[in-house]
Amino acid sequence: MSSPGYGGGDLPAVFPDWSPYQDLESAARAYLRDPDVALEALGGVLRGASVLGFTLERFVNEVNGVWQEVVVCDGSRLILWHGEDVPPGEGPPGAMTSSLRVVPVSTVTEVGCRRRLTRSDSGAIRVDSIDVYLLLTSLDEAPPPEEAAGAPRHDALRFGKTLDDGGAGQIARLEEFARLVASVVGRPML
Repeated sequence: MSSPGYGGGDLPAVFPDWSPYQDLESAARAYLRDPDVALEALGGVLRGASVLGFTLERFVNEVNGVWQEVVVCDGSRLILWHGEDVPPGEGPPGAMTSSLRVVPVSTVTEVGCRRRLTRSDSGAIRVDSIDVYLLLTSLDEAPPPEEAAGAPRHDALRFGKTLDDGGAGQIARLEEFARLVASVVGRPML
């Protein structure tokens, strides 16, 4: 099964599973299209700090091609790398953006995790999707005042996995990541 690729090539519609890999480099190399770009960007910020946990995302967007994301928690920061193909006509063929964002964990005010559970005929319960949000103290980019329907909204980071998009392993790893971030939110920084 494949999806029309960016620039005429075919890209797999189902990517390899990164969830069995406990270290960031192995997971990135198994899952991302551009692991060297991501690891170089992240390494420049981590500079030897311990990676306590991470989550990865990748999908093919029919307009922009491949979209990739890595989010790392080192205990005091969330480091987000995002890579995305540049749409046709907005750059040379094969061009992509690579961006980095560092968010202090101290700016996370709330961690939310919603799991959708299904029950089999035998009564066994399994998680078939998970949605995680991290509410930040920073404000979301607000629309112009004449378009705003209410007060400004706080920025949030959102992540999700389903059985069809990532599988049970990635659902479990995203929940593990949410628990890690929740465990360091509100703790004094030493």
